[in-house]
Amino acid sequence: MSVKERLKYRSWVEVDLGRFAANWEEMKRLVGPGVKIMQVVKADAYGHGAIEISNVALKNGASCLGVANADEGVQLRVSGVTAPILILSPATASEIGQIIKYNLIPSVSDPGFAGELQKRARRAGIRAPIHIEVDTGMGRGGTMQAEAFQAIREIASYPNLVIEGIFTHFSESEILSFYNDQQWRAFQELLERLSDHGLHIPLRHISNSGAILNYPQFNLDMVRPGLMSYGIYPSVETRGKAALLPVMSFKTRVVLVKEFPSGYGIGYGRTFITRRPTRIATLPVGYGDGFGWLLSNQGEALIRGRRIPIAGQISMDMCTLDVSGLPECAIGDEAVLMGEQGEERITADEIAAKVRSISYEILCALGKQAPRVFLQKGRTGRVEPCLRRIFIPDEEKSIARIDAIIRRCFQTRAKNEELGDAIYYEMFETLFGKEDRQLELRADFCYDIRVTETAPEDGVPESIRRDYFKVTTHVEYTKAIRNTEFMIGCALDNEQLAAFFEDKRCEYRWLLNGGEDLAAERDFRVNRIRIDREDVPIIRTENTKRGYEVWCGAEKLKKKLNRQVRMEIEIETKKLKANRLFSAYIVYPTRGMEISFHYGGTGIRNVRDVGFFAGKHPYPEVTRKEGKSVTLKLGSEAWIFPTSGVTFIWDL
Repeated sequence: MSVKERLKYRSWVEVDLGRFAANWEEMKRLVGPGVKIMQVVKADAYGHGAIEISNVALKNGASCLGVANADEGVQLRVSGVTAPILILSPATASEIGQIIKYNLIPSVSDPGFAGELQKRARRAGIRAPIHIEVDTGMGRGGTMQAEAFQAIREIASYPNLVIEGIFTHFSESEILSFYNDQQWRAFQELLERLSDHGLHIPLRHISNSGAILNYPQFNLDMVRPGLMSYGIYPSVETRGKAALLPVMSFKTRVVLVKEFPSGYGIGYGRTFITRRPTRIATLPVGYGDGFGWLLSNQGEALIRGRRIPIAGQISMDMCTLDVSGLPECAIGDEAVLMGEQGEERITADEIAAKVRSISYEILCALGKQAPRVFLQKGRTGRVEPCLRRIFIPDEEKSIARIDAIIRRCFQTRAKNEELGDAIYYEMFETLFGKEDRQLELRADFCYDIRVTETAPEDGVPESIRRDYFKVTTHVEYTKAIRNTEFMIGCALDNEQLAAFFEDKRCEYRWLLNGGEDLAAERDFRVNRIRIDREDVPIIRTENTKRGYEVWCGAEKLKKKLNRQVRMEIEIETKKLKANRLFSAYIVYPTRGMEISFHYGGTGIRNVRDVGFFAGKHPYPEVTRKEGKSVTLKLGSEAWIFPTSGVTFIWDL
């Protein structure tokens, strides 16, 4: 069965780990056995997937990994990576806690930071490894060349710091230049001076991808390839110096094919007018997926092995192609936006040239919302969803996080979320009893969103009525109730929202992000709470550090504890008109779903739904009533995985 038959995604990024391993063999051949190789995995491994790329690099001989900041390092540690991880950007004092806790290696550009790290390392009772960066002409990170010797001598005196490495960075390694030679001589002079004073640093490194290819004599103890490991040459001049294979492809499918008469405008701004009867194919990819707006009317896609031009402006989540010259093009056809198909190829360099950018940016941005499909020998090894990046709370060893990890393991092993949850539930009942171990599952989830104009009788200022819609949301679902009292939370920022997610008594939470004009007490109102069709009273409301809290409950709910109930919540709030999108999320495993967006009478038009659903049946049925509503529905037997949802986008 082909990859196309197995995959059921609107768009996806293919990462060929076999090609990545082949590039590694080429890099090892170039640098020889005496030089260590650091795999640079900044920015999610240039968009390829840092966890998967790191594991393959380590299997192929990487001595360490390079990241941009402590958060990237923590993600790798939590995923199980134990190899050395160097933070290549200047580390900050705020990262020291993570550096020590997760055994990360900071790069030091400032003696002041080194002093603070020394204090914290002494308190922790450790000797922390560091690499010192020297600015020999890059003009970015690193201690200045003239100050480096004294700074290194000072840092070397700290008993709890170990100078494991020293490095600098070329400004223009992709070409042969006098400036590169100048930087090399400056670094060499510093290393010789340090050696003359008895300071011998084990790992000296200067070479990135360009220098590996252009200046093999500069390899020193270790090199830091990034771009070339992903199969991209740093410049035209370096293409003949190694045999590299591109690792990433970005693919999608034709979702619509239509016939248009002569004189018809295609896309925003009518920048493409048909000059004759024209056949147009729509792809579900746009600049929101990193497929840049500048490719409008000049980019291309590969369909059935042929280059097909983009016709019209690229939208946030769609683009259109003129397939008049490909009459066999049909809905469901694979479209390659970067990569190979048949004898044709579209490269990152080609795309970058058209948008006046660089291949680095194209790799990091393209397909950023799409799942990653990792290939081995042309076959799908594993698939990671677009939300694959691990969220790491302040204390990742919390019971809740451990529970979540165990649940995911069971779900993966069982190849079925419902069965995996059942095993998890039974295991914890057996080991720990029934207290506080019930599953958080939902069934028959209904989310009804109604957007209307704010009326004078609503009692809000004229500026609010002019600039904001009124939004009424009615949420229903079936679940097991755990408490006789629970809370509806209104957060003013993401930090408060995260705090509400941590509280098990928070039944529903909302982010009021319309700006300073809005006040939670006035602009967030709980209209009604019902359980099994009976009203539940609001007990109290209060402002706290985590936001505005509306507490509900009743003594009669004791009889319903740990039983399945039908929960209903209706809230009323405001939505800034200038922010023309609305997102609805599912944050618990849920079976059966219906999400409706009603907008009649508001002036809203051209409503598009961008779904991001994960589950056995990730494509809901969509019903549209033009000028009135959009409804997405999945049957009561379909499981939806968190975090799934839909974003509605519109014009005014």
